[in-house]
Amino acid sequence: MQVNSKLANAIRVALISGVALSAATSLNTFAEEVTVASPVERISVTGSRIIREGAVAPTPVTVITGDELLSTGVTNIGEALNQLPALGNTYSLANSGRFIGTSGLNLLDLRSMGSDRTLVLVNGKRHVSSSAGTSSVDVNTIPSVWIDRVEVITGGASAIYGADAVTGVVNFILKKDINGLDVSATKGWADDSDHNKDRFSLSYGTDFAQGDGNVAFAVEYSAQEQLKAFDRDQTSTAFTSLANSSRTTDNNDPSDPDKIWTPNAGHYTISNAGTFNLGGWKSFNPDGSLRDVYSGQNVDGIRCADCDLTNLNQFVELQPEFERYNLNFKTNYQLNDDHNVYFEAKYVNSQSTNEGQPAFFFGNPVNDIKIDNAFINPELVALMKANKDSDGNSAPLDSLNIRRFMTDLGARIEDDTRETQRYVLGLEGVVFQDWDYDAYAIYGQTDLERVNKNNLVYDNYTNALDSVLEDGVAVCRDQDARDAGCVPVNIFGFGAPSQDAIDYINTTSTGTSVIKQTVLGGTMTNSGLFELPAGYVGFSTGVEYRKEESEIFEPDNAEGTFFNALGEDKGDFDVSEVFAEITLPLLADLPMVRQLDLDLAIRFADYSTIGNATTWKAGLSWEVDDQLRVRTTYSEAIRAPNISELYGAASQTFFSVNDSCRATNLNDLADPTLRQTNCAALGIPAGFDADYDDKTLEGLSGGNRELKAEESKSYTLGIVYQPDYIDGLSITTDYWNIEIENAISAVGAQDIIDRCVDSPSGVNNEYCSLITRDATTHEITQIRQFSLNIASLEAAGIDFDIGYVFEAFNGDVRTNLIATRLLKRKDFSFQDEPDTFEELAGTAGYAKWQANWSIGYSIDSWDVNWRTRYIEGVSLYTDKELALNANPNSNMEFDDYFITDIAVAYNFDSGITLKFGIDNVFDRDLPYGYTGTDTTSSAYDNVGRFFHTTATYKF
Repeated sequence: MQVNSKLANAIRVALISGVALSAATSLNTFAEEVTVASPVERISVTGSRIIREGAVAPTPVTVITGDELLSTGVTNIGEALNQLPALGNTYSLANSGRFIGTSGLNLLDLRSMGSDRTLVLVNGKRHVSSSAGTSSVDVNTIPSVWIDRVEVITGGASAIYGADAVTGVVNFILKKDINGLDVSATKGWADDSDHNKDRFSLSYGTDFAQGDGNVAFAVEYSAQEQLKAFDRDQTSTAFTSLANSSRTTDNNDPSDPDKIWTPNAGHYTISNAGTFNLGGWKSFNPDGSLRDVYSGQNVDGIRCADCDLTNLNQFVELQPEFERYNLNFKTNYQLNDDHNVYFEAKYVNSQSTNEGQPAFFFGNPVNDIKIDNAFINPELVALMKANKDSDGNSAPLDSLNIRRFMTDLGARIEDDTRETQRYVLGLEGVVFQDWDYDAYAIYGQTDLERVNKNNLVYDNYTNALDSVLEDGVAVCRDQDARDAGCVPVNIFGFGAPSQDAIDYINTTSTGTSVIKQTVLGGTMTNSGLFELPAGYVGFSTGVEYRKEESEIFEPDNAEGTFFNALGEDKGDFDVSEVFAEITLPLLADLPMVRQLDLDLAIRFADYSTIGNATTWKAGLSWEVDDQLRVRTTYSEAIRAPNISELYGAASQTFFSVNDSCRATNLNDLADPTLRQTNCAALGIPAGFDADYDDKTLEGLSGGNRELKAEESKSYTLGIVYQPDYIDGLSITTDYWNIEIENAISAVGAQDIIDRCVDSPSGVNNEYCSLITRDATTHEITQIRQFSLNIASLEAAGIDFDIGYVFEAFNGDVRTNLIATRLLKRKDFSFQDEPDTFEELAGTAGYAKWQANWSIGYSIDSWDVNWRTRYIEGVSLYTDKELALNANPNSNMEFDDYFITDIAVAYNFDSGITLKFGIDNVFDRDLPYGYTGTDTTSSAYDNVGRFFHTTATYKF
């Protein structure tokens, strides 16, 4: 007779439960039956901290409990998840305002390979997107109070869950039956600023109909106040890179860099008060009188240090103002012993405010003032009349260009309000005695209202700026404009514009978008289809129909304003899928083979956009004995382009880039031959060195209807070791490798420029075709950033999870180490040049080592927890970039980063728990000179030491 171990029984349950988590209810029943016969010890690293269910799963699975997500001072679950080594900080609250309409979003990016490649599910089911044109889900819309656990799955996920799971799945498992009252309130405050956070949640559930049914509702509120760079001493200092003035020749030696990362440095040729060049750079006092601009002793073009600089950090927002309301309702009713009906509904309202740079004029002729301007100072009139040309001849001016940040007209503010509603209706149970089924219908909708305030209207501003005196009164020169309500504006000095002029010049533009998702599906699962000599065969199959719709509406009054001219995206697609998985026990109870199972899965899909697609997975689970198990998977998958990638309308944008063909940039290279040759092929003459790229360059972004589907291959190999001689110890190690061909990507503007001139095959490549240059000046006039199928992406690494639970000092000790070693992260630029790639592993955002270590101690009613997060030091330049120029900057890397959180809690017998904690207890600084608001530095805390306290009552 076959002898089944505890681990083997658990593996068989986990194999099938991983097939269709939508059948979780009936599968859990099966698991409970196994437990009665042979109790399965769950591999628990800590009681309420991170635990590892992956020890009994066929594929690498990291599990985080709901309590762990909110164990620190975070008030949004996305912020907690982004601290895991496997997830990148692509979209956190700190950097979500980088793009129009994205403020407040928290999107997950598994393996830092793109949020569109990470599939987010709730109870194994699809969730409506939160960002128009994409499939990305704002995880802050998920009710944290009801989260039982979060499963982060790597490898072989597409065949089971759907084509979007190219890099993996993040599956939120909610509690099924809610009983009792759960009230929690959190208050947090920063140590060195007025920044604070609040969170409140209330959940209540009860059984009805003699326990056949359960009904529950939950209300959540979370909020945080705005935190600006000027609110913290650490982030209030302006930094920029200035030319190394202490050397005479470039020897390409890293100890003698081209640029010096310099504090108290920035632009001196533009200011809030207005700056102009007339016999030297000058600016205005508040009363409109003139003053010289002091450029100091360290000057590099239009930048200087320890001088009259404009500190751009005044416009940097470290954390946006954010507020979220989350209302949830769920119920289920057992119709009879075999059938259960369930219903879920939720409404989420999230509001985020992003404050950015005001409108500005940096050499734009729109900001030319005339000599008879109504507000001009006589001293400036005299200077304009006394102007001389380069030969010393009289050359009076009748107009003068003013470079100015229009800060006193009001910062550009974007208010993003998202309303998400989602409804799930399903019937689950058992048919034909031993077939578990789940049939469901889902409808979700997200509505976004984007309000852009203080949007400068060019025509109004031009009319207001062109003012004259009539009878000693300032009026707009143009009579028609005056009749239409024109109010003259004074720009000579900060604070000079009147409120009436501000109201006339600015407008508010409101854009909206709507995202809809409809899903119909069903699964059938038999965990013991029939018995083979080595155990029971498990089988699961299902079908799903899904339709995605997205439409963006842009305001008419945004045309002719400082706001970007955006296109109106509109598109939809539908997909019909059928899928199946089978688990075959191959061998059992042999020497070195306690249990060997084969897991196979396949999914067929028919897309309205790309046609038919097939994904599949094969896996082996080999239990050597009760202590050691080996698991491996191989899968092939596709990702269909999303709506914005296909149908995105052309939209105006602006890029901060450096022209790689400028002589200054070419001279910094160790060997500029290739770039010089390609630049010459573009018609750019030797010595071209215009500094036009000191300002942002206009670009165009949009979709591409010719896109093909991405194709991926992934492989995992792992071991699980639970030694008998050390009770409570679990060691899990998993190697993973992901390769994506025809990867869909909107390549960065700087990368477009560099790849255009770095191709060994010349300039007839897809990147050069995206750049337009002026035929006379040779300056870049437009960069087109459209979605492309670039050559490929590759990533590989090793995940480690070590947990140890033991008794000490009359209490329980829980320790856990989760770490990731990134082995490679390659970005291939050209389809026909497979040897040309950029290795990102070890650069900012792709640290080779990341780890979370936690230790908890419980005794009587006390709980004490300590957690340290580690990010290995990273380079700010890739090896490819350093091969071209080994000494670009004095600031070449971020150092190793450790940040520690602690918390102490006391549990009263009355059901009340009080907790006090400190995040970033040692007040670890950001990387030198950074603000933590871009993809380079967003993994690092920009709030500083943060105190929080939580009161919870459960009854």
